[in-house]
Amino acid sequence: MKFAELIEIWQNTNLEFSEIILAQEMIETGRDPEKVKQVLSNLLRVMLEEAEKNFGKRFETLTGLTGDNAYKLANVKPRMMSNFNHIAMVVALSMGESNASMGRIVACPTAGSCGVVPGVAYALWEVEKANFDDLLKAFIVASGIGNVVAKRATLSGAAGGCQAEIGTATAMASGLLTYYYSKDPIRVGHAAALALKALMGLVCDPVGGFVEVPCVKRNGNAVNVAIATAEMALAGIESVIPFDEVVEAMYEVGKSLPESLRETGLGGIAATKTAKEVVEKIRENWKGTE
Repeated sequence: MKFAELIEIWQNTNLEFSEIILAQEMIETGRDPEKVKQVLSNLLRVMLEEAEKNFGKRFETLTGLTGDNAYKLANVKPRMMSNFNHIAMVVALSMGESNASMGRIVACPTAGSCGVVPGVAYALWEVEKANFDDLLKAFIVASGIGNVVAKRATLSGAAGGCQAEIGTATAMASGLLTYYYSKDPIRVGHAAALALKALMGLVCDPVGGFVEVPCVKRNGNAVNVAIATAEMALAGIESVIPFDEVVEAMYEVGKSLPESLRETGLGGIAATKTAKEVVEKIRENWKGTE
C-alpha cells in the first residue's frame, strides 16, 4: 500500500493513524493488530533499555576500527549541539558500536542502520520525558513508513545501496518525531520525504565488508538529518515530491548503482588506499591469533 492511501483512510475515518497502520497490517498479513502492537512495544522497550545501558560506552568491536566514538562524543567539550541532538547522536553511535561488538540491538530497519530510530526515541524519552504510549504510537507510525519502503522498494544495502538502509531509518526517525509532536500524518509524510531525499544516492561501501566504517558514524550523522527534517516538517515546510514518489525514485537510483557500491566492499571509500591497508592489517592480526 502507498503512504498516500494510508493518509486517505485517515482523512475519511479520522481514526488515530497508528491504529490505521496496524489495521492495514492485519489486512495484508492476517496478523492480530494487538499482537503486532505488543511486538512493537517490546522492540521499543529493548531500544530504550539498550540506549540507557550503552550510552557513551566503550566497545570492543570485531575489527577495532570503531568502539570509542560514542564515548568520545558523550564527553565532548565544548558542545555545539542542543542536548536533544547530543543525546540522540550519542545513542546512534552507541547502538552502531554495540552492533559491531555483537551486542543486542533492534534492526530498525537493518542492523547497519540500527542507531537512528533509537537515537530519536531515547532523546524523546530522556529529554522530553515522553509518555511511553505516545512514544509507541509514534514508533508504530515509523514502522508504517519502513513497511511502505520495504513493500515498494527495498531495505537492503546489497540491493539499493546505503540510501535504502540509513535513508529509510532516517525517514522513519523523522516521521516518528513529527508524529510525536504533531499527530499529523500529512506532516509525517513530508518529514519522511525530506529525510529520504537528503540521503538519496548514498552508496553502501563498508571497509572490508564489516559494518563499522563508515556505517557507525553514518548513524550519528543521519540522526541529525532526521531531527532537522522533522523540524522543517513541523514548521510547515513541505516536500514538493510526495513520499511515495521519493521511495520509487530511491528504488530506481538503487538499481542503477553498480555492484561495487552495493555492500560488496569493492567501491567507494572501501576501495581507497588507506582502506585496503587497514583491511590487510586486520587480516594479518587475525592470522597471528590462529
